[in-house]
Amino acid sequence: MKKHPNEVHPTDTPPWGVLTCIDLYECDSETIRNAQKIRQFVVELCDLIEMKRFGETQVVHFGEDERVAGYSMTQLIETSLISAHFANQTNTTYLDVFSCKGYDSQAVTDFAKGFFQAERADMQVVQRR
Repeated sequence: MKKHPNEVHPTDTPPWGVLTCIDLYECDSETIRNAQKIRQFVVELCDLIEMKRFGETQVVHFGEDERVAGYSMTQLIETSLISAHFANQTNTTYLDVFSCKGYDSQAVTDFAKGFFQAERADMQVVQRR
């Protein structure tokens, strides 16, 4: 279909925000089960990608079903949100970083992989428009 000359197509404009979804496998079990370590991770990550934290990091342990039991974390940032769930049964971390301020997704992945001592990481990047 031909575009009207005055029509703005989503790919013609820069993204409104970037969402990085990172799955970290075979993480260090002690680190992902330690609320203070998770809070430390958030502070260091925000410093790394120059994001201003808004309020305190929330870290809550829950999950009656052992398959999903573990800590969940949320951190509001001035430009959106960082969140994660840490699955005890599989020592897996599911981390999401969403911001309308640009940042280096690969740097986030590398930092998280090192911090949680993950054996491997999968990353997906979505540009929100």
